[in-house]
Amino acid sequence: MGLRKYASEVIKEGKRVRWPKWDDFFPTLAAVLVICCIAALFLSLEDWAAGSLINQLKDIFSTISPNSGDSSSTDSVASALRILLGGF
Repeated sequence: MGLRKYASEVIKEGKRVRWPKWDDFFPTLAAVLVICCIAALFLSLEDWAAGSLINQLKDIFSTISPNSGDSSSTDSVASALRILLGGF
């Protein structure tokens, strides 16, 4: 199939389509834009929260040295979790 034939068939199909009227189109467009804005806000907040948590974990684990005396790695993780949870 040649490029000209393909283009002419696309134009022919485009003429057959029942395009929505503005009265039908506008409310749907508004709903899509509102949902996209809400999703973008939610994902931005989620990204910020995850980044903050990762930075806190990075700071906590950087203060604990892996070879501090006779403490094992399990003790290091336990102390990091204690710091993270605020002494629980």
